[in-house]
Amino acid sequence: MAKKVQLKTRKNEASVQAFVSTIKDARLRADSEQLLTLFGNITGVEPKMWGGSIIGFGEYTYYRSNGDQGAYLATGFSPRKSGPTIYIMPGYQNYDAILQRLGPYKLGKSCLYLKSLENIDLTCLRELIETGLKDLRKGYTTSFD
Repeated sequence: MAKKVQLKTRKNEASVQAFVSTIKDARLRADSEQLLTLFGNITGVEPKMWGGSIIGFGEYTYYRSNGDQGAYLATGFSPRKSGPTIYIMPGYQNYDAILQRLGPYKLGKSCLYLKSLENIDLTCLRELIETGLKDLRKGYTTSFD
């Protein structure tokens, strides 16, 4: 029988706006406001805090090889000191054509590290987020409420 996995980083009821308002760096705070609008327009849902520093939109259910299941944000971002980190849960392995047009970034498996939005093509970022959500829906159950 599958058991529910409890991750350290969980969705909570903390205020997203209160969190964003505490960001001291003006550029990072402005980038966060811009990302809130972008993600909100793409997903059509209100953001939720995940842990103390991740802003998530929607969620998906995943299953481990042993049958255990858990839930995690479908997409979102975190305003880190080094710049915004964008989360695309299927990962970025098949998105080279989009990433070539994006602007400067560093890449992790499901994390896109930006210094700021200043030199980022926001139309391309939108395409990246939309493509990631479309691919996530192909393999996982998602909810956007």
